[in-house]
Amino acid sequence: MSKSRTVLLWLLFPLVGLLLSSVLFPLAIADSHKPHAYTYAKLKANNGVVLHVLQTKPDNIALRAIDQNVTKTAQYGINGGFFYNGDLLSIAVTNDRPAKGEANDYGTGWYNTDVARGTLIWDQALRAFYIQVVKHAGELKVTDRNHYWAQGGVSMRLADAIGWEAQMIAEEMPAYDENRLRSAVAYDTSNHVWLIVTPTACTIEQFRSAILQKVAPGQLIDGVFLDGDGSSQLKSRQHQLQGDGREVYQMLEIVK
Repeated sequence: MSKSRTVLLWLLFPLVGLLLSSVLFPLAIADSHKPHAYTYAKLKANNGVVLHVLQTKPDNIALRAIDQNVTKTAQYGINGGFFYNGDLLSIAVTNDRPAKGEANDYGTGWYNTDVARGTLIWDQALRAFYIQVVKHAGELKVTDRNHYWAQGGVSMRLADAIGWEAQMIAEEMPAYDENRLRSAVAYDTSNHVWLIVTPTACTIEQFRSAILQKVAPGQLIDGVFLDGDGSSQLKSRQHQLQGDGREVYQMLEIVK
């Protein structure tokens, strides 16, 4: 190798390193600002239903109003409750404040519209999860109304092998006996919250059975079904599910 070529290479190495640093360093900084305090898993049940799950702590959850597909947001998490024309039809309340607008207003996340439905509550003061079947957030019984969040959906009743289906039907779960994409949020004996989405078209019974089999077996306590079909969406560092690409209007966000 000629002396001039050697000198040229020695001059180029620092320039290449500087160029790579200018590209990679901002990406590393951006990634460091994204949530890390969660775990992701892909699970397949015996009935063929594939579950994508995010596990985190309840204090790491925020109920956020959005107006786009979950995968198009800057946030990690999954879709929330039911909606119509941009109005929220499921409770999505934090410290007595709905996700979108003011308390007692229609479409804000204050109401489980039309019928009392299962609502998952994180009671921060009590450090406990529980589910209440209510029509609006004013009916929620919590320890401290300044320290809780509540996500509405449809009761799963994971410990009730007999009565769960009748309760789900009474709460007017849409298309429960049709093959649709599904989503849910649940909690376990260690107060972990599980955000669950399946891209497998299945009935609500198949989805529930897959969850009981594969998600924290023997430790999962209960949860609620969320909006489904094309609204079943998930975004994390490891994976994304866009449903049918539609916009949704509320999500359960992992904040750190």
